[in-house]
Amino acid sequence: MGTGKSSVGKRLSAQLRMRYVDIDTVIERQSQRPITDIFDEDGEEVFRQLETEAVNKVSNYANYVISTGGGVVLRETNVSRLKENGVVFCLTATPEEIFKRVSHHTHRPLLQTPDAMDTIRTMLAERNPYYAKADYMINTTGKSFDEIISRIKGIFYRDALRRKSPNKKHA
Repeated sequence: MGTGKSSVGKRLSAQLRMRYVDIDTVIERQSQRPITDIFDEDGEEVFRQLETEAVNKVSNYANYVISTGGGVVLRETNVSRLKENGVVFCLTATPEEIFKRVSHHTHRPLLQTPDAMDTIRTMLAERNPYYAKADYMINTTGKSFDEIISRIKGIFYRDALRRKSPNKKHA
């Protein structure tokens, strides 16, 4: 949360001439409820199940930039599904930068705590081993959208070339 996934994803999809989909939007459309209501009324576990169902649906899409919530990595099956047909980038930022970006948002259910900064630090520490399973990690702290997108595009094109090149074995 607050690392730029949605903003970068939308801009990146336009530059790559791909379609864009946000997992949270898929969840809200399928459940016909906002994410905050799902958390408030049903709890995080129900939300995580809906998230997994949405990942299973969109992971089959071709030529899409898919934006996920930061907790999608908590279920290994989600990361595996996303990696089947694509490259997974994890956008990161310092806790201070995340706090600065999201402190004015009231729609962040996991930050409705007395000490949001401490919550951010705790979540990052707990999730870091999961985030490390992404194909690539990009730190967005202090970087413009253009810098972030340029870096992702460079990696994406390089990765695509490697996948197309035949594996040559030398005797």
